Amino acid sequence: MENILLVLVALAIGYMLRVSNILTKEASIPLNKFVLYVSYPAIVLLQTPKIHFSLDIIIPAIVAWIVMSLSAVAILILSKIFNFSREVTGSLLLVAILTNSSFLGIPLLQTYLPNNDFMPYLLIYDQLGTFLAFAIYGTFIVSLYTSKTKVTFKLITFKVITFPPFLCLIISLFFVGVEFHPTVTKILEAFAQTTVPIALVAAGLGLQLKLPKEELKPFSVALFVKLIFAPIIAIIVCKIFAFEGLAATVSILEASMAPMITAGAIASMAGLAPRLSSAIVGYGILFSFVTSYIFQMFIL
Repeated sequence: MENILLVLVALAIGYMLRVSNILTKEASIPLNKFVLYVSYPAIVLLQTPKIHFSLDIIIPAIVAWIVMSLSAVAILILSKIFNFSREVTGSLLLVAILTNSSFLGIPLLQTYLPNNDFMPYLLIYDQLGTFLAFAIYGTFIVSLYTSKTKVTFKLITFKVITFPPFLCLIISLFFVGVEFHPTVTKILEAFAQTTVPIALVAAGLGLQLKLPKEELKPFSVALFVKLIFAPIIAIIVCKIFAFEGLAATVSILEASMAPMITAGAIASMAGLAPRLSSAIVGYGILFSFVTSYIFQMFIL
């Protein structure tokens, strides 16, 4: 319960800081950069060396890519049916596909799986699933729907290999099985603990409580695909391939998480329905408390 309260309080703090004009919505950008460049890399460096490699460790990555691929197809079909604008379609292809597998996934999985060592599977889902999709697929979508930059293999490769959490993942793989000095561990833990509160305060800064009537339909489509369709697909994939155990459980729960905060920020900065993108991310976090809880009751 304290993890859920942390999420709610952090969101509320961010929202109140903005409405009271203490911080502007744009303040979320440096906060998100701190998380991406400092806080989350600390988690990667701290947890990756603890991974025990086995066949089931790749299950989260497999599930993540299948879920995201089918979700993207669903968004394209629904956008065509409802005749969404190019701007809105581009927004949904980001925020309704990419999942909040770390910033929200960590506190909620700590609540749902308090006695399980889920972090290695979460890291695989996040780094080899969500992050790679964010770097490759996200770059492609922004470029395609804004026509501001040309998509090239060189551009995508550069974004992947220079992204701090991914660099830390590669570095930390050389330390698998190695126990860090207690001082190093304490420093990494201190920075790692800032990940969730800072990321969620940043999300609260962009939280939109009101939406124009014309944006309600794409808003509903995005949250349906992200919070209901995606975890159902994850369950089906695990059944088809007979994926079981903690790897499958973490994969399904991760698929049920809210839209990625950074995806919403990127969509907004790229001009892809900024108000709608922020609303989907903000409300997605709130609604995911209910939907992810329902799915965890179903699978646990």
